[in-house]
Amino acid sequence: MLKPTLLAAGLVALLTLPVAAQSTNSGTDKFAQLETLLPTPNSYRTASGAPGTDYWQQRADYNIRVRLDDEKQAISGDEDITYTNLSPDVLTYLWVQLDQNILDKTSIAAATQVGEIQPRMPFQAMDYLQRGGFDGGFVISEVKLKGGRGLPYVINNTMMRVDLPTPLKPKQSVTFSIGWRYNINDQTKINQRSGYEYFPEDKNYLYEIAQFYPRMAVYSDNQGWQHKQFLGNGEFALPFGDYRVSITAPADHVVGATGVLQNPNDVLSSSQRQRLSQAVGASSPVLIVSPQEAEKAEQSRAKGTKTWTYAAKNVRDFAWASSRKFIWDAMGVKQDGVPVLCMSYYPKEGNPLWGKYSTEVIAHTIKTYSKYTIPYAYPVAISVHGPVGGMEYPMLSFNGGRPEKDGTYSAERKYGMISVIIHEVGHNFFPMIINSDERQWSWMDEGLNSFVQYLTEQEWERDYPSRRGDPAQIVAYMRTDKSLQTPIMTNSESVLQFGNNAYAKPAIGLNMLRETIMGRELFDYAFKEYARRWAYKHPTPADFFRTMEDASGVDLDWFWRGWFYSVEYTDLAIAGVKQYRVDSKNPDIENARQRELTSKTPKTISQQRNVAAIPQPLVDQKPQLKDFYNQYDPLATTPADQQRYQQLVKGLSAEQQQRLNGGLNFYEVSLKNLGGLTMPVIVQMTYADGQQEIMNIPAEIWRKNNAEVTKVFITEKPVVSFVLDPYQQTADTDLSNNAWPQQAAPSRFELYEYQQRQQPNPMQQQSALQQKEQKPLTTPTSTGGTK
Repeated sequence: MLKPTLLAAGLVALLTLPVAAQSTNSGTDKFAQLETLLPTPNSYRTASGAPGTDYWQQRADYNIRVRLDDEKQAISGDEDITYTNLSPDVLTYLWVQLDQNILDKTSIAAATQVGEIQPRMPFQAMDYLQRGGFDGGFVISEVKLKGGRGLPYVINNTMMRVDLPTPLKPKQSVTFSIGWRYNINDQTKINQRSGYEYFPEDKNYLYEIAQFYPRMAVYSDNQGWQHKQFLGNGEFALPFGDYRVSITAPADHVVGATGVLQNPNDVLSSSQRQRLSQAVGASSPVLIVSPQEAEKAEQSRAKGTKTWTYAAKNVRDFAWASSRKFIWDAMGVKQDGVPVLCMSYYPKEGNPLWGKYSTEVIAHTIKTYSKYTIPYAYPVAISVHGPVGGMEYPMLSFNGGRPEKDGTYSAERKYGMISVIIHEVGHNFFPMIINSDERQWSWMDEGLNSFVQYLTEQEWERDYPSRRGDPAQIVAYMRTDKSLQTPIMTNSESVLQFGNNAYAKPAIGLNMLRETIMGRELFDYAFKEYARRWAYKHPTPADFFRTMEDASGVDLDWFWRGWFYSVEYTDLAIAGVKQYRVDSKNPDIENARQRELTSKTPKTISQQRNVAAIPQPLVDQKPQLKDFYNQYDPLATTPADQQRYQQLVKGLSAEQQQRLNGGLNFYEVSLKNLGGLTMPVIVQMTYADGQQEIMNIPAEIWRKNNAEVTKVFITEKPVVSFVLDPYQQTADTDLSNNAWPQQAAPSRFELYEYQQRQQPNPMQQQSALQQKEQKPLTTPTSTGGTK
């Protein structure tokens, strides 16, 4: 096709048209500021996103005594809570969380659970439907003021209001006691955030215990009491305080918990205490309780009990685990000179995976998260393997990932275990230290944590198979019908597609900010500033949004509005490309160019067929019919042509002459935003010589027209193709319209034969092959060893 040309002066006029000339913006302004959506700044929370000069938060200190009944799988306990009112308000009552009441037969969660009967149902599904048959929930025996005076209280499902005898004024404290008991759920049947697992082979139980005590609710400047009911998704909002917890368990149990063990002489042997001391300076895991010792304990049934006492300072919660089956290993790391003891508790069923990886993963997580946020300041970090697939508490987390009974495992199981440990240990930072409100905004802990989890995984192993990090991994979700999605800024209990919405989308959005929109330097500084500002405090979404902009100097309101407040998706397209060259007016150049174009223009089908059908046209048969025009070359340069050209350029400046003869290529690229979500425009140009160049155009290109813009690219070399988002940085949901000339989007389908039987993992396949060849299988073993 012949390419259009235009005069240099006309080209300059075209390129200098004001942007508003092509503006036909309609609908919502995607670049409108968020002031109308965010709360008004005040002396508690500033417009910069930092805590204000009058910022305050409440405090709750606990002294807890709890007993584990290994025969009945039950918990009983009592606690003293000292609540300090640091707000400017006078409080006449306090709200306490009773999260175990989610397992009460009459709970809102039980009454509102939904399900369907299928023609074929697994027992686990039936257990879920019949969970109302479990006699769970707190039984409160007493609530009394320090000194013995009873306090009136009202239980409202998972919340309890305690009425104070006298108003609690600012800067005053009150100490009151609560007694309680409850039955522990079988985690394999009633999947909650804590519970027990029974091992029929050795008739032992493994307990992972959390939400085991009545806990103070948060009272804050931005919402007052956070007493939304616990329905399952929205996790926990809790104030900070100091804890002292005494856990009484069977004498042959090993108990791990949040905080530092206060009475090792009472519960550990001298050799175990010596190993624990050695582990502090060890660079690889040291076994505190060896597999042999754990297996011996499995067979024992010691009479009596032991009480393990743990203390933790400035934490928002407490959890613990107990079992005869625990192997225990540990190693030390340092953060800013502060020693951190990384420890794992796991049954023999967790090996070889757990002995090889768990504690090493903890140490790696603490180091990496500290690099991207703030140094980890707690004295311990613990990973426990048991029935809970993954759950987090200060200094302690419950994690899944168990190999097959023969000790083999798939790659998916290995990386799944490493990832869940990174994720749950990483929750020490979000929300245990940077203490957001999980009951309201799951994304503030799950999303931010999943983002740093991705960074940590990539530092564990090159090209680690992360599930949530790269923008392409959210495309399938973004393509789903909008009726099946909710904005990230949705209350935790109302979110649809919880994993995609609360974990993946915010995490991937942050990675897009870091890699594409802000750049690593600006993003990393702002993200660390957010962690620094809000460590051991209660941040809100507005505090995060404002801090990221304040510390980077980047206006991101358009991004928060699109990615967090809407369900729009990315679909940028190249609608067309026009190529222009400046008409140099030099007859030698222009005639040669036209001659080249003419020679490359294919003959029509009639012309091609006439070569054979008409061997000799009439003028060739009778040469006397030819005249001047049969020999005339319209593209031959004449002296008159040159004279006219010289006269034209004579009146031009040297710069204008250079523009005429520069030989530049001008490409007018029409871009459309079909998905509605504003994103930067990343354009890859491939030149005729095979070289490529990428242009990163900020999202502000859409600020005058959200739907369609035209961008002119000026190149010295001819461009043979344009491609949008070649590395899939913007979660574009349709790649078929991203190229000019259009390219087929690569995809594939798979043929398979349906298999009812589970296929052996690669380690099992290798084992079978080596057994056939009478060769031993090399399997990973624990790196821990008693020193």
